[in-house]
Amino acid sequence: EPILTRATQIFAGIAGAAGVALAAAATHAGNPELLNPAALVALTQAAALLLLSIRKPGLLRALAILCGVAGVVLFCGTMATLAFLGWRLFTMSAPAGGILLMLAWLMTGLAFAFGPRNGAGRE
Repeated sequence: EPILTRATQIFAGIAGAAGVALAAAATHAGNPELLNPAALVALTQAAALLLLSIRKPGLLRALAILCGVAGVVLFCGTMATLAFLGWRLFTMSAPAGGILLMLAWLMTGLAFAFGPRNGAGRE
């Protein structure tokens, strides 16, 4: 789990930086219909991944992280390659990424509702 935590924090930093770069590209390089959604997803998922990285380890947390990372790579990667190169990563890669992101958010909620607690937020 410490490796997953550190890797998640590193990926979150990269995703956040990519989100800012994608937003700038949407404004200055064109294709805002593809790049703005990618920027939004990268930035919001970066914050979610940072939050998950400080959560006590558990299966739901690990699954949420893995789905979130894979979802960002597939969705944002597809939007960026489509905007800049004119091709997708593979057929249905953006929808697959979106589904993984939805699962990541659902598992994030479940991890906080039912997963191991850090000690804070006990009722």
